[in-house]
Amino acid sequence: MAKKVDPKREELRRAMTEGVMEKKAKLPTSTLGRMGRSALVALRTGRLIRKGRKKKPGAPANVEQLLKLVTSLGQLKGIAMKMGQIMSYIDVALPDELRAALSALQTSAPPMDFDELTKQVRQSLGGKAEDVLAQMDPKPVAAASIGQVHKSRLPDGRIVAIKVQYPEMERAILADFKPAAVGTKLARLLVPGARVEGFIEEAKARFLEECDYLHEARAQQRFFDLYSEHPILSVPEVIHEYSGREVLCTAWIDGLGLDAFLATEPKQAMRDKMGVALFDFYLGSLFIHGLYNCDPHPGNYLFLPEGRLALLDHGCTRSFPPSFVDELAKMGLAVHADDREALLASFNRLGLLRRDREEDFQIARRLVRAFQGPMLEDKEQIISEDAALELGQLMRAKKQLLKLDFPGEFLFLSRIRFGLMSVLARLGARANWHRLEKAYMEQAVESE
Repeated sequence: MAKKVDPKREELRRAMTEGVMEKKAKLPTSTLGRMGRSALVALRTGRLIRKGRKKKPGAPANVEQLLKLVTSLGQLKGIAMKMGQIMSYIDVALPDELRAALSALQTSAPPMDFDELTKQVRQSLGGKAEDVLAQMDPKPVAAASIGQVHKSRLPDGRIVAIKVQYPEMERAILADFKPAAVGTKLARLLVPGARVEGFIEEAKARFLEECDYLHEARAQQRFFDLYSEHPILSVPEVIHEYSGREVLCTAWIDGLGLDAFLATEPKQAMRDKMGVALFDFYLGSLFIHGLYNCDPHPGNYLFLPEGRLALLDHGCTRSFPPSFVDELAKMGLAVHADDREALLASFNRLGLLRRDREEDFQIARRLVRAFQGPMLEDKEQIISEDAALELGQLMRAKKQLLKLDFPGEFLFLSRIRFGLMSVLARLGARANWHRLEKAYMEQAVESE
């Protein structure tokens, strides 16, 4: 049975969301300023983790301290806020109240001042800006790590979502990557213990790409085209004539977020339907089209009344060449079959093993099997919320992982795996995930 929504958790999350959206602050962009604030946030996080683990069950949460932490991460935006988002849905070892508080960052952050926002829109759209601003609601519907979203109406009557990037966001992200420690912490949050040079470059490239909303417009258009006839999935249409490098205009879609959807206590059949559709989007896009959205956090979904599911936010999208997708599929099939020779060959082609030693092969084998997790079991099942624990524990064995050499591309592949399993667990969706994944991988190999 799927877990029901915890009312205390939802109450805390709402308090964080309301509190953080009431705050306003200028985005710090200097390396020194961001380092200092990031260090303070890290200290607060560690303190709250320690307190949360010692707290007696049923004791009230310290809302003031949690709000201070969430607000600090939201004011930093960029990588710091992304780390908070990631922790909220993949770090199952965190105290429940801290995870609930951090989950507010999936859709909420201190917004920019509306006058500042209008300047950004005019700068990006030029003469077309007034068409967007004339009927724009000054209150944001969401504020995220790179920009915030407002509802508006175009002159032709279309209701649209306008995403506006925070001023100097690219400068702030570049400042985050100047000190190696910040990038290292981000990479090790996703793949702890491994060599991180390639991961840092991958993360930097993807996050800077997110600052280019024209890139996001192209990626979203491709997803829109790919899934326009899907029976369940929906991607908002891009309005290109009102989009620019710092402004993205898309069709407005009304729906329920994940928490609100679960609060309706949907039937098992509906949970299954939504879960399989999400699996189709992430795994199908990767193995069939060489494309994936690498930001599978719960704030990017809207559940529609007619039993459809809208997928939002395609800024962090990665394309893979067919050769890499093929190799990834071959490795996955070898893991499913536990075929030693095929797995060793795949590891060597990917450059995963630094030395030709049995010990290193076994470390890599255990890692990729933990990475596949529930997908190795040929049966219908609901994914457990702690399904990623084995992988997380193994990846913290730093001395062993340092013997391997992961390609940088694995950074976001691991994020997808953690994120997707987390969302499927929250949904309580049941399916034979093994057969679904195997079918995608076989299709990728056959189309080589």
